[in-house]
Amino acid sequence: ACVRACEPFLSLTSSELTMKLSLAILSIAATASAFTSINTPARTVSRSVATSDVFAPVSVRASGSQLEAAKQTPHGGALVDLILKSDEEKAAAIAATTKALQLSPRQLCDVELLMNGAFSPLDGFMDEATYQHVVDNVELPSGLIFGLPVVFDTDDEDLQPGDKVLLKDGDRDIATIEFTDKFLPNKAYECLKCYGTSEIEHPGSLMVATERGKYYMGGKITGLNLPVRDFPCKTPAEVRETLPDDVDVVAFQCRNPVHRAHYELFTRALDDPLIGENGVVLVHPTCGPTQADDIPGVVRYKTYEVLKEETKNDRTRWEYLPYSMHMAGPREAIQHMMIRKNFGCTHFIIGRDMAGSKSSVTGEDYYGAYDAQDFAKEKGPELGVMPVPSLNLVYTDEEGYVTADEAKEKNLSEKKLSGTKFRQMLRGGEDIPEWFAFKSVVKVLRENN
Repeated sequence: ACVRACEPFLSLTSSELTMKLSLAILSIAATASAFTSINTPARTVSRSVATSDVFAPVSVRASGSQLEAAKQTPHGGALVDLILKSDEEKAAAIAATTKALQLSPRQLCDVELLMNGAFSPLDGFMDEATYQHVVDNVELPSGLIFGLPVVFDTDDEDLQPGDKVLLKDGDRDIATIEFTDKFLPNKAYECLKCYGTSEIEHPGSLMVATERGKYYMGGKITGLNLPVRDFPCKTPAEVRETLPDDVDVVAFQCRNPVHRAHYELFTRALDDPLIGENGVVLVHPTCGPTQADDIPGVVRYKTYEVLKEETKNDRTRWEYLPYSMHMAGPREAIQHMMIRKNFGCTHFIIGRDMAGSKSSVTGEDYYGAYDAQDFAKEKGPELGVMPVPSLNLVYTDEEGYVTADEAKEKNLSEKKLSGTKFRQMLRGGEDIPEWFAFKSVVKVLRENN
């Protein structure tokens, strides 16, 4: 567990390591003291003239009859599209910048989701007032529900409000940003409100304390080019064009390879009374950064592709999301529902302990098994997405996969295989039972182990 907690430090230079460890220690110390001054959770460093319309909805630029007729309305009423369309517009935007910055993998995910409208109605990184309102209230200042803050972090002392900066991924120009303000967040307070804890054993708190920079900056994004990834990520508008406009679309979120129980879960969800006739499921895995011991996104993508071909049918669609996981439990469930709403989904499957996490020291769960489901049920009507609680399925010798209640009622013989045992068998070259995992998925995992 301690090794997992330290993995983010292993690739740092000695000076970077010293800085990050110092920040982590300060974050832990802040846990004990930050909440005595709860009315002042962040301190402004500098601010330009306020721009009240920075986070107003942006009209859809590229729409067709299918998008306009899509059953689900985008969050806030209009799907944001910040990507410039002509080379001349892009050249002019780049010429207006005075600096260039390389994006971290997590920042790259956030910029892409801002550009393509997945974070609608945002059109930029949150300023201090918006950030604080989301942290405190799970909503934007307008009252529109929003699960987690979307922030641009930096350690750069020279960056200032008013700066126009080119954001890059290697040699590729991704976007420009015009910064609106710069502030010192109270990170311990943010983690306590968003993750339910500011303990550094939580992967989200660890990320905030050791990966994010000292400052947060608000700013308006202008999109230039989508990132080039090993896994294709369609925009919300592109996904909407592929979905039927007259049936329910239920989203299934995952960050791990899909095994037999997952497959049974999302295919059987289409029979739930909450789903209308002829509904379809959108399997929409996140392939961006997650917690340290998860399988890399590129490997996960390969498992999804082989399974997509093996189980192909008209009522199951597969797309990929460049999202950076926080492991924030209930609040992250709301974030996922909101994002999938922008992709055209009307329903969302909420699994047990969705986006949950354990302490890297004690192994204790940070959230209850049904906390995310309960919070989604509470917020779903306001959000406009219907949560679909996942079935608690078990495998039995007699009848295959059934609900746990049915297995108990019929006194069926259950078979169990823990994730830890599965990984041990995988590494040891042992045969994996087909009731637990697809052979095609196991093959990919072993080839990329």
